[in-house]
Amino acid sequence: MGGAECRDLDPVVFFPRDGVGVQVAQQICARCDVRLPCLDYALAHRIADGVWGGASERHRRRLLGHRSVPTAPVA
Repeated sequence: MGGAECRDLDPVVFFPRDGVGVQVAQQICARCDVRLPCLDYALAHRIADGVWGGASERHRRRLLGHRSVPTAPVA
């Protein structure tokens, strides 16, 4: 297990301003050993900006929209 691929990179790489930058960040994430925990962290903490675990801002919004929200029991 090599750890986080991003640990020695400039964080700016993961906060791109265009689609090409998103693809570059996603390629780095694709070979990362902690990609899934990273994505889980971003989803759990509702982090809105950047590429986390290979998921863009838009992708994470879609994932959050599909997660089931616990509901209170009906009395």
